[in-house]
Amino acid sequence: MEKVSVIGSGTMGHSIAISLTWHHHPVKVYCIDEEAVRNAKENIKAKLEVMVDNKVINDDQAKSIESMIELKTSFKETISEATFIIEAITENLEIKKEMYNKLSKFMSRKAVLASNTSGFLPSELSAEFKYPEQFIVTHFWNPAHLIPLVEIVPSGETSEETIKRAEELLKKINKKPIVMKKEIIGFIGNRLQYAMLREAQYLLDNGYADKEDIDVSVTHSIGRRYPVTGPLMTADLGGLDVFSAISNYLFKELSTADYSGETIMNLVEQGQHGNKNGQGFYEWGEEVSREINSRREKVLIEFLKNDETEV
Repeated sequence: MEKVSVIGSGTMGHSIAISLTWHHHPVKVYCIDEEAVRNAKENIKAKLEVMVDNKVINDDQAKSIESMIELKTSFKETISEATFIIEAITENLEIKKEMYNKLSKFMSRKAVLASNTSGFLPSELSAEFKYPEQFIVTHFWNPAHLIPLVEIVPSGETSEETIKRAEELLKKINKKPIVMKKEIIGFIGNRLQYAMLREAQYLLDNGYADKEDIDVSVTHSIGRRYPVTGPLMTADLGGLDVFSAISNYLFKELSTADYSGETIMNLVEQGQHGNKNGQGFYEWGEEVSREINSRREKVLIEFLKNDETEV
């Protein structure tokens, strides 16, 4: 069994920790200070309560999951015995590189270092890392404890052993790992997600539809299909002759914008960042935020229950 440590206790870090201990894999988590420890404890408890309320786990399981997560403020203690380290800090290239330099001084020579980056190239991240053959990207999706997919992205220097160890660990904690054949910015999921977001912004900015109708067009159509059939299988089911013909006349009409759309840029300039501070495309009062997040968690939990039934 790999001895796993997670660097970072924020949105992704504590959720990844739950994923590990839920499947009986103890983990040490590095927290930058005591306030981060308190926040992580609160967030872990809140997520476990939701899981208990939705009968995914019982009270005893929740206590067990929580007890196997060690929250530490000592960097050296967190990683000195680790054989597999997952970095889940802020999405800033220079800050990540500084962290890897620090890690290389304390981590075991045989340890794997896996970044949870959402899109940076592993070759770019590991350019100054001492052991690039032991560096890999394992991109968990938020919320990490409820979404099965993890994208494994090796660089040209990543060893086959490192890829295998990452894949084996993720399978042991009941994730759905996919291994990319070569690296590309954004990997698979985010490239698909942001291609849709670009078109959604184009439709909104140019007055073709209201934001509510744009969202509903996804949640009540392709969003219903994609849990069963991804875009390529959906094309097979619909007929490749039909999808090819539509592609031939529609692709040239789709947005090719290089930057965010006007509406989202204006919102960001005005300090309106969405759910995190109460206003974005939509208004996010505390009650609305709680209701939407609760609904999303329940749907994701139902998917997990269905996955277990299928197995």
